[in-house]
Parts: sequence; structure tokens; C-alpha cells
Amino acid sequence: MVSVLFGGKRTLMAVFNTLGFRGVSSFTCNSRVATEMGPLWISLVSQSTNLINKFIGTSSVLRWCSNDSKVLNHPKRPVSAYSHFFREKHPIFRKQNPDMRSTELMKIIAVAWKELSLEQKQHYEATSEVDKQRYKEEIANYKAHLSPIQLANLKEDRRQRLEKRKGMKKKRELTELGRPKRCRSPFNIYMSEHYQEAKGVSVQAKLKTLFEDWTNLDDAQKQLYIQLAEDDQVRYRNEIESWEEQMIELGREDLIRKAQQRMLRKKGRVKGGISVIRTISTEGRRSTKAVKSDKSTSFKTVKSSTTVNEE
Repeated sequence: MVSVLFGGKRTLMAVFNTLGFRGVSSFTCNSRVATEMGPLWISLVSQSTNLINKFIGTSSVLRWCSNDSKVLNHPKRPVSAYSHFFREKHPIFRKQNPDMRSTELMKIIAVAWKELSLEQKQHYEATSEVDKQRYKEEIANYKAHLSPIQLANLKEDRRQRLEKRKGMKKKRELTELGRPKRCRSPFNIYMSEHYQEAKGVSVQAKLKTLFEDWTNLDDAQKQLYIQLAEDDQVRYRNEIESWEEQMIELGREDLIRKAQQRMLRKKGRVKGGISVIRTISTEGRRSTKAVKSDKSTSFKTVKSSTTVNEE
């Protein structure tokens, strides 16, 4: 089991970093290291195995390690008409603009694609259709030779890709709608101020240096960044509340925080046949009720033996 899990150096490094063991880049997974490290190696293997079982489960580990579960030589997916145009024109535009940044070059190619007539685009559309037909035939033949475990893994991989794509789309939408940036921690504020002057060539080396410097700071020096972080929390709280009110007015309750969505459900301000009941005040106490309605939104007043003043 250990030899399977730690058969690669990259996998071992990921486990070591997760457990907090740094500076082990020279280690390799073989019997010599296990002999030299002795009890420490055994401890690392035990902690790693427990960690993997905790987060992904023993069944997932066995499925991942099983040769029968691996899905290899997947047919190449079809590309769009624009992708065919991009692949054809990119070398030409690059040769014409050798010093231009890749992002700017992509914008130029996109403009050139938009300027094409329907007849000019027809060639690339036809190429894309042929590619789609090729993929349909290859994927049908590919799935016919897969085992049930491999088919399940293929379906799971597709689900993960769709979830990732959905998350990226939502993140892009939140950015376009102007969702406020999250508040920063004291260390993040310290890191942003001292990153340029930090020692180290790579990003990882700089971050390691900054973390060590942050750890060595006394409480008085840290208090400044703690106060800045608290002020940033106030800023974020005010901005996110204002932004969520705008989203509710636009009917986009799905974009607000989960806790706020639960509060809206309790207050009855949700869709799906739930009508909002008029909020009333009874002896200084507020009460909000919601009833299910198959028709349009209806309002009811709650009668009380005491005086009821509608707000």
C-alpha cells in the first residue's frame, strides 16, 4: 500500500507539504531512505495514510491506485470554428508582431474573426463539424472497450470538469457584477507591503521568508496589521451588505452568501410559491410569517388580543 501511494516523488512531496514538513526535496521513495530515516519515516507514512483516508477515503485511494480504473488514450475533443481560425492565424500574426504580448495578440485575432463575413467563416464551421463527427465516432468506439469502473471514472471526471467550469463562470459573473473583495488577514496585509523587498528568487522562497519574518515580529508590531485587518473587515461587511441588497433587488438571491439566503428563507423572501407576510409589531416585538400560496402573493395580518400597530 505504501509503495503504491508513494511511488512517485511528486506525490510524496505533496503529502510532505500538506503535513507541514518543508525542505524535503532531496528525498526519494525507496528502501534506502526508509532504512536511513527509521522511525521518522514510519511516522510520516502513518500520518500520510491517515490523512489520505480522512479526506478522500480508502475506497478512493484503492480506485486511484487500481490499474483497471485508469482511463487512458481518451479521444481528442473537437474544437470550435474560432479555435481552428485561431490556430491558423496565430503564427501569421505572431510573425507580424513578434514583440506583442500574448493577450494583445489574442485580442487582435478575435477582432479579425469578428470582421470575417459569413461566407469566410463557413470554411472553419465546416472544419469544426467534421471534427465533431470524428469525435462522436471515436468516443463511441472508446467507451465500448471500457470496463464499468472506467466508465464510472470517466463520468466522474466529466462531472468535475463541469463543476470547475461552472465555478469559473460564477466567479467571472461575480467580478462583472462588482462583488466586493474579501477582507484580508493581518499576514496578507504584511505580505503585500514587504513582498518586493523579501529575500528569495522564486515566489515560494519569498513567501517562506515573509512567513518567518512575520513569526519573528513582536506583538506591538503585529498589532498595527491586526488593526488594519479589523478595519478591512468593517469595509468588507459594509460593502457586501450593500451589494447583496442590490442583488436581491435584481432577483439574484443565488449570488448572495449562504447565510443570507437562509435568513431570506426564514423571512419568506424567496421564490417558489412562498408569499411574504406583512411584518407587524406587537408590544415592541417583531414577527414575520410566510405561507405557501398557489396563486399570486397574498398578505395576511395577525390578530392579537393586544393592540396591533401595522408598520
